[in-house]
Parts: sequence; structure tokens; C-alpha cells
Amino acid sequence: MLMEGFGTLLWLITLVVLGLAVFAFVDAAIRREDAYRAADKQTKQFWLILLGLAVVVNLVQIPGLGMLLMLVGLIASIVYIVDVRPALKQVAGGGRGGRRGGGSSSDGPYGPFNGR
Repeated sequence: MLMEGFGTLLWLITLVVLGLAVFAFVDAAIRREDAYRAADKQTKQFWLILLGLAVVVNLVQIPGLGMLLMLVGLIASIVYIVDVRPALKQVAGGGRGGRRGGGSSSDGPYGPFNGR
């Protein structure tokens, strides 16, 4: 009974790690190539290969090195999500609706600047 519960826990962890890898891969695929250069990160191709391998390793359980490769893929996914993705969003002017509050480019720190 204990081993069955442990197996279920490992399956859930594997599913979460796979979800993170797929999310990171899809997000890396939809970002523009020039944003990677502007953010001074590795190339888009580098991240697609690394994150694609992370997805494949999670889908195909390799005996022996499987857990180590899964851990490497998890680290790559986390690095992309917490470091590269925010830098790409900042360079591309992304985020939720661009500027906070939906203001225009003529807004100053205390409200609209009309030039008067």
C-alpha cells in the first residue's frame, strides 16, 4: 500500500515536471528570435532544443539516467520560466496589456501630460 502511494506521488511529480517543460517549450516557440538577442539571452534555437529535449525525456522514461535527465530538464524549464521569459517579455513590451493601468504614452507619473 505504501509503495502504491509512492508510485502515485512519483507519477504526479512527473506529470507536473512534464507540464512545466511543455509550457516552457511552447512559450519559447512563440517568442520572436530578435527578442532573445535583445534580452542578451541564448538563442531561440538553443532554448527550443533544450526544452524540447526536456519534453522528450519526460515522455520517454529512460531506465538508469532517466531521473537525472528529468532533473536537468526541470532545471532548464525553471531557468527559462523565471529568468529568460521575464526578460523576453520586458524586451518585447509584453505583460498584461503593455503599460500598467492601460495609460497612453503621454501619461506622466501623476496623470496625463497635455503639454500646458
